Amino acid sequence: MLRALRILNFALVAELYVEFAPGLTVITGESGAGKSILLDAFSLVLGARLRRGQIRPGADSCDVAAEFDLDEQAPVRRALAQLDLLEADDSRTCLVRRSAGEGRSRAFVNGVPTTLGTLRSVTEPLVDIHGQHEHRQLLSKDVQRRLLDDFGVDGALVREVADAYRERERCAKQLADVRAAGQRSRERKSLLQYQVDELAGLGDGVHRVDEMDAEHKRLARARQLVEAVSGVVTDLDDRLVDGIGQAASVLEDAADAALATALELVVAAQTHLEEAQAELRRYLQSFPEDDSRLTELDSQLAAIHDMARKHRVSARELGRTLRALSDELSAIVESETRTEALTTALADADRRYREAGKALSSARQAAAGPFADQVNAALAELGLATAKLHVECAPAESAAGLEQVEFKVRANPRYPASGLADIASGGELARIGLAIDVVAAARSKLPCLVLDEADVGVGGTSADVVGRMLRRLSATTQVIVVTHAPQIAALGDQHLKVSKTSEQDTVIEVLEGAARVEELARMLGGRTISDDSRAYARALLAGA
Repeated sequence: MLRALRILNFALVAELYVEFAPGLTVITGESGAGKSILLDAFSLVLGARLRRGQIRPGADSCDVAAEFDLDEQAPVRRALAQLDLLEADDSRTCLVRRSAGEGRSRAFVNGVPTTLGTLRSVTEPLVDIHGQHEHRQLLSKDVQRRLLDDFGVDGALVREVADAYRERERCAKQLADVRAAGQRSRERKSLLQYQVDELAGLGDGVHRVDEMDAEHKRLARARQLVEAVSGVVTDLDDRLVDGIGQAASVLEDAADAALATALELVVAAQTHLEEAQAELRRYLQSFPEDDSRLTELDSQLAAIHDMARKHRVSARELGRTLRALSDELSAIVESETRTEALTTALADADRRYREAGKALSSARQAAAGPFADQVNAALAELGLATAKLHVECAPAESAAGLEQVEFKVRANPRYPASGLADIASGGELARIGLAIDVVAAARSKLPCLVLDEADVGVGGTSADVVGRMLRRLSATTQVIVVTHAPQIAALGDQHLKVSKTSEQDTVIEVLEGAARVEELARMLGGRTISDDSRAYARALLAGA
């Protein structure tokens, strides 16, 4: 239940703190006193958008906080625990707060800064607010379906259908995208295959351009290199090697210990020169005997450079181009394979959606009869005994299931049933909306229901009936109602009066005893309060 509400600098409210009791709380006051301001502030702390003019003149921002008792709301406590927002010292309490100014807004849950989305998710299971024109929202078939589901359908089944529908839509979109891409890429695939085959026909040369180019330059200079190196080998043979060999023999024959070091150096030089000579001969042997390899390289490099010009890249980038084209071709081939997988996935998702949807349809059909019966009983209480509501389902696939739900009412037995939008009388629509709200709220899990002027369009005996319906509902749900009907106000377990001070500030007070009698007498007799209106007020309280 809602324990308390604190408001700072909101509209005409400078500072306001009010505690709420269990059962039925009635809020009264003269027109323009600010009763709706209280509910607007409450809506803000639940996540509504700040509207222009809701910040008190002269203030930079407004601040609203609401305290909830979670004693019987284990799912909400679990959700808070998962978000690490559960109050450690008092797990029964949930304090939500909203601070809003021009262009900025901050949300808090149990003192922890959080997102507006988290604030809404936390408070959504705790309270439902029906404004003065809420019955107009009842004309929406989506709202009608939600009310029926709240009445008698497992919420887990509703979520399962919504999840299955979204999965089906995701698969369908992916499949459509892949098919569209496949349509566009058929011609591209043929071109890519030709280009990849053409490049692959060049062999690994596209990846070895620098290496082949260096080899080509070397072979092109082969004749000059062979002549030069051969001359070096000849020189080594004719002069250096023979000369060093003779020197080594002379030093060795001298057999002088003083020449030992010189002998070692000469022998080492002879060894190095012989190794150099062998290396040069191997180098000369590496050249082919003819120009066939050079001709082959000429042909390969010419083909590579022609292909590079064709693709408008350098020869060195041709290997990268081949990899890119191959990757693109592989992606197209993979997308064709993916089409089959997505087709299967879409069929599976559609099957899951339809299975869950059929289960949801059965649950709605089972709930429709009892829902209509209870609404019709409430309509009879409200003086619409001839009005009969029934629930009609028409095939229509959406995230909400396999059907579209519509409430139809036969206001006169002589005429066919029609949709709520076709009801001419605003008073009838208001009473039908109230009956539906009361029946839906009685079966829903919401711990708190807030009604702004639920008595609109009703009066006298009907107002008393409305009050008693709300009183019965308050046995299981905390009900807070803004009302102008004294018959409803007299039935409240708690009576709050909203008024304006001489400075035009909105204030609120809890009425008891004589003060409550005076307020009911004002509601009965207007500005002139008589002993008769006071007596009638006492009678209403006694009857309550």
